[in-house]
Amino acid sequence: MPSFSKKSKDKLSTCHPKLQKVFNEVIKTIDCTIIEGIRTKETQEEYVRTGRSKTMNSYHLEQPDGFSHAVDVAPYPIDWSDKARFALFAGYVLRVAEEMNVDLTWGGDWDGDWKVKEHSFFDGPHFQLEK
Repeated sequence: MPSFSKKSKDKLSTCHPKLQKVFNEVIKTIDCTIIEGIRTKETQEEYVRTGRSKTMNSYHLEQPDGFSHAVDVAPYPIDWSDKARFALFAGYVLRVAEEMNVDLTWGGDWDGDWKVKEHSFFDGPHFQLEK
């Protein structure tokens, strides 16, 4: 059975407990790695400057409850060019979240309409809590 490394566990611990719950369930079936949970304002500014992010209102920034409301997760081993694999992984994650009554948005389908080709910014590893 897959399990998170200490590094992944540490990153996941910066995320809202609902995200922790979902991904602690996902890892029981699919090997994946936590790339990033909470991030600093400075890191977010750099990501916007370099095009890795589109907003300074990122759910990765510390929220009033002290947690990130977003997490970047990739199926392991990581192949950044395999968008289809990210989409399959996202489908599984979204199903697990639904079964746990956790509303998530995936960065490959920002509006949740199951049409991924309409989005100009594909962020395959990104999952965030819906407000």
